Amino acid sequence: MGELSSQGHLADPDDIGSNDSGNPGFDSILQARLSRRQVLGGVAVSAMGAMFGALSAPAMAASASGAQQRGAAPARARLGFNAVAKSVADSLVVPTGYTATVLYALGDPLAAATAPYRNDGTDTGFEMRAGDHADGMEYFGLSAAGAPAPGSSGRGLLAMNHEAITQHFLHVNGASANPRPAAEADKEIAAHGVSIVEIRRVGASFATVQDSAMNRRITPLTPIEISGPARGSAMMKTAYSATGTATRGTINNCGTGRTPWGTLLTGEENWAGYFTRGPADDLARGNDKSVTSLNRYGRRQGAASRHGWETTANAEPYRRFNISQLGASPDGADDYRNELNGFGYIVEIDPYDKSASISKRTALGRFAHESAAFGLLGAGKPLAVYMGDDSRGEYIYKYVSAANWDPRDASAANRIAAGNKYLDHGKLHVAKFNDDGSGRWIELDIANPAIANWAGYRFADQADVLINARIAADAVGATRMDRPEWCGVHPVTGEIYVTLTNNSNRRLEPGAGQLGLDAANPRAYADTRAASQSFPAKSSSGNVNGHIIRIAEAVGKNAARSFKWDVYLFGAQSDADPARINLSSLTAEQDFSSPDGLVFSRATGICWIQTDDSAYTDSSNCMMLGAIPGRVGDGGNRTIAYTRSDNSVLKVGAPVGKPATPDTLKRFLVGPVDCEITGLAETPDGRALFVNIQHPGESITAANIAQPDKYLSHWPANAGYGAGGANGRPRSATVVITRDDGGRIGI
Repeated sequence: MGELSSQGHLADPDDIGSNDSGNPGFDSILQARLSRRQVLGGVAVSAMGAMFGALSAPAMAASASGAQQRGAAPARARLGFNAVAKSVADSLVVPTGYTATVLYALGDPLAAATAPYRNDGTDTGFEMRAGDHADGMEYFGLSAAGAPAPGSSGRGLLAMNHEAITQHFLHVNGASANPRPAAEADKEIAAHGVSIVEIRRVGASFATVQDSAMNRRITPLTPIEISGPARGSAMMKTAYSATGTATRGTINNCGTGRTPWGTLLTGEENWAGYFTRGPADDLARGNDKSVTSLNRYGRRQGAASRHGWETTANAEPYRRFNISQLGASPDGADDYRNELNGFGYIVEIDPYDKSASISKRTALGRFAHESAAFGLLGAGKPLAVYMGDDSRGEYIYKYVSAANWDPRDASAANRIAAGNKYLDHGKLHVAKFNDDGSGRWIELDIANPAIANWAGYRFADQADVLINARIAADAVGATRMDRPEWCGVHPVTGEIYVTLTNNSNRRLEPGAGQLGLDAANPRAYADTRAASQSFPAKSSSGNVNGHIIRIAEAVGKNAARSFKWDVYLFGAQSDADPARINLSSLTAEQDFSSPDGLVFSRATGICWIQTDDSAYTDSSNCMMLGAIPGRVGDGGNRTIAYTRSDNSVLKVGAPVGKPATPDTLKRFLVGPVDCEITGLAETPDGRALFVNIQHPGESITAANIAQPDKYLSHWPANAGYGAGGANGRPRSATVVITRDDGGRIGI
């Protein structure tokens, strides 16, 4: 997601790094690589892995529940749809034989008494309307009687993140300058968070149920419990919760996850930018260690907040967005100096039960969370949750539960109690990738001398380690990655896929604060985007197009401490240099840039890859691709040779995946102008796919709000959905995709 820079162009807060730990990644061992044996020699490569099967629903359920019978499913050699071409049109494109229908868009009502959305900036009442910037989502089945029914494909709940807002389109004349009017701030705050909406199959497609008693919104003002090791910590105390056991709301929610016991996990991503600190706050805090923490999490003193909500009034709920030390108490119970410590978590919500508490699961660490993907389940074995920290130079994490999985908990009546059991007690680890294609998970524990004795920050206890997981990861020398985004787990092999969307801070010859090349992040190059009707020319440097890394756990599986890895795919344009950029030999029907969302279908096993890109928009709007991946080690080693400014040559080796074929990777969908494709859910039968089109036409200024001809997009109004027609304001929206013959999607 992005926000407007002072020049009116999009600046992505994900791409603002605050990791100055100096962790070298693999920089100090690169030269040793070329004298080593082939990276993954000796690792078994299953022929099945090159083309895993399209599992039946029962077979996929068995795999997901821990059967883990590798290769038991019939092999599928190819994707069953025709690739769509790249497009820069302001429309949504899907393959021939498929239909995409808008289901749920910004402002749509969630109560019978809520009026239809006018889409002209006059609408209010977002506490019971769809929020903005639809992102990660999950489908939860309902029986005909409205009870939880995970296998139901005709009726269900969509639980969906609303990551951020396209601010100007929410108001008649665009957003006002600071100090912000209360009416504007209230609308913007309520448009964030999570929505839960009932949907039902109607004919060949679906429709929302406006008057469903199960519809609701969770916003930045909803009461939420702090759970896990940080509950009650002195670092959690605020004027709202003097005991440090609660906070209000969730914000900037990006990716999602679905627990084995049937609840939603939602990740808080770029939350830091919503808060401000005064220009002399370091001194007010006595330059204590809280300053180190705030700087590491991107809130230096004097930093402006994203929307200026704290300027509305020095009263609730607005003053919480000023996290300066203003009170006299020694622990922060009389101000909001600790408010930032209450954000940056995986949040658990029971979509079926409005009365159930909502919990921030602090045991899973605090950082810019994307999705949360569970490893394959095994009865009597611990659970693993894989997570990425989406900022330049940040890390990949794994949480391992202390409790072993009991399959009876899959149908637990008290689902939040099951979350307490598995997600409040466990061990958080961070990944270190070695140059030989191996890696290890390093536990983040106060007992680790590297953490306990870290000179840059003195940890008080394990709660402090988890609240400041980034600093703990710095201390143990974890590998700094190119913006880890969504994680997905292959439903048969159990291998973990992580999208690394891009990194403008990666360099062949790094300067101060920049990152050099290493085996897991081996590319740095220049890219020029040509001017188009919608966007000016743009020059970019670094890992411009991103890549996807995958991990195979060693013996012990979920609790393993070591792994093998390779780079599954490198994003690139098909005509880019094959020796340094298009290393996966992508064709025009496969090429992509900036992978972001990544979800494996439970019904078909297809890996769906979604993009969030600004470097590629002269060739195509953002897109979604379908893939049939192989296995770690199926492609050998690749060496990239770079010529430095002094004409010396640097060779960087990396284990890479087998090049995709036209049958195993192809483009399925292209979105409208200036959007991100993100979020994916499906019905259990695989016959309906739900996809979010986020922020079409978001590049708008207040000065242009009254000039529809200046809008970059008019979707979905120009496709006949809602008010506005051909000149309508664009809206984030969820589409449902079905096959015209009623079959399963993608096969």
